Amino acid sequence: MIDQLIAYDRELFLYLNNLGSLPWDPFWLLITDKWTAIPLYAVLLFLIYKKLGVKGTLITMVLVALMITCTDQLANLFKHGFERPRPCGQEGVMEYTRFIAVRCGRFGYFSAHASSSTALAIFVGLILKKFFPKLIYFLLIWAVIVTYSRIYVGVHYPLDVITGMFLGTLLGLLFAYLHKFVLDKFKITF
Repeated sequence: MIDQLIAYDRELFLYLNNLGSLPWDPFWLLITDKWTAIPLYAVLLFLIYKKLGVKGTLITMVLVALMITCTDQLANLFKHGFERPRPCGQEGVMEYTRFIAVRCGRFGYFSAHASSSTALAIFVGLILKKFFPKLIYFLLIWAVIVTYSRIYVGVHYPLDVITGMFLGTLLGLLFAYLHKFVLDKFKITF
């Protein structure tokens, strides 16, 4: 059963990865670059500041830092626990992969990019839902695009990114509830 699932995962990866084309490569490399989202983060930080003030923003920033640390460390734990090679470094797959990323990396299960972008989308979307009810949809679309970019550039299988999105969703929900608890504890209302 697991072998069949992995075979389907490889086939789906090769199909999705090979949909890419040279004219689109710069776009997807830009999307997958972690620094590209800084303007988005700045806008989100501004929105949080406008609604929560200085104290609430500082608490939110600490929780975001903890959440991203959790997603990254959990991804590292899984990568070294499962030791599943990335498609760009796996015999029988890499020969057919459109690898355009800057580097391949060693292990890929699961995607920290997918996990952290999804966690951030869920977290910020929920804490600002009262003021911007449609923001979460925009952020989830952004997270899906970032997630797909990992397949496009050739560094993650679909199951890597699906698992990352699932765990990112759980962590985003957990930290959104923690955020509410901490704000209530410090009597910060918005």
